[in-house]
Amino acid sequence: MGALTLGLIAAFAWGLHDILVRKVSQNTPLMASLLAVLVAGSVFQAVIMAATGTFTPVSASAAGYAALSGVFFLVASLGLYGAFQRGPVRLVSPIIASYPILSVAWAALNGTAVSLLEWLAVLAIIAGVSIVAALSDDSDGEVPPKGRTIFYAVIAAVGFAGTFAIGQLAAGMSHDLPIVMITRLAAIVLLLGVIAAKSLPYWPGKTALPVLAVMGAMDGIALICVLSAGGLPDAQYAAVASSVFGLLTIVMAWAFLKERMTALQWGGCLLAFAAIGYLAT
Repeated sequence: MGALTLGLIAAFAWGLHDILVRKVSQNTPLMASLLAVLVAGSVFQAVIMAATGTFTPVSASAAGYAALSGVFFLVASLGLYGAFQRGPVRLVSPIIASYPILSVAWAALNGTAVSLLEWLAVLAIIAGVSIVAALSDDSDGEVPPKGRTIFYAVIAAVGFAGTFAIGQLAAGMSHDLPIVMITRLAAIVLLLGVIAAKSLPYWPGKTALPVLAVMGAMDGIALICVLSAGGLPDAQYAAVASSVFGLLTIVMAWAFLKERMTALQWGGCLLAFAAIGYLAT
């Protein structure tokens, strides 16, 4: 399975994850929800590892990179939630969706050949996602000052790019599933520290747990897909393809929640997936 395919699977999983966020975000403590999702994803992955016998030793250097990837993953998650809490989507989503530029730039700096047409395809994917996301935002109320919102969105973009670059580096040094587990556990430990420091609730509530468990499984599938591409050719394109998760969230909302999609949004979808098709050739 190629890196682009893994990235698209991750995008579908994160897209479904974000659809479910709409069901729980209004009535559930944010940090407690994120903690439950991370723990559920770890349990989901532990079951997979037990079934496949992949509890294999990891070198100290690979474990260190995996833990650092977990720090970036938590920073990205907190930045994403913080940015979307403040909004608006038309401002936040294009900034967060730009993380593939950093992923491809990192690959290029490490000696991977990236042609001009491939750079243009990456930019086309980001443009397509941005069109769909920006046009989905029909809010006209007052929003908080843009400076901090942009800051959170940039932090999320840098966090995702760092997660994938460092996590793929670690996965290329060892078996991918133990690497992803270390990444998740590092994020959980750090999040527990944040919750304790801010005296926030740990428990999201009994009624939200089933949805959070499904979200954890989706998050687990997505992270495994992107990081396990580390040993494949053009591993950076798993991160590129995964960036369409925001676009797929809106398409799923159209399909399942009967939300409206405009002709320009469908055009953005076509642009993004045409560019992905080009990268796949």
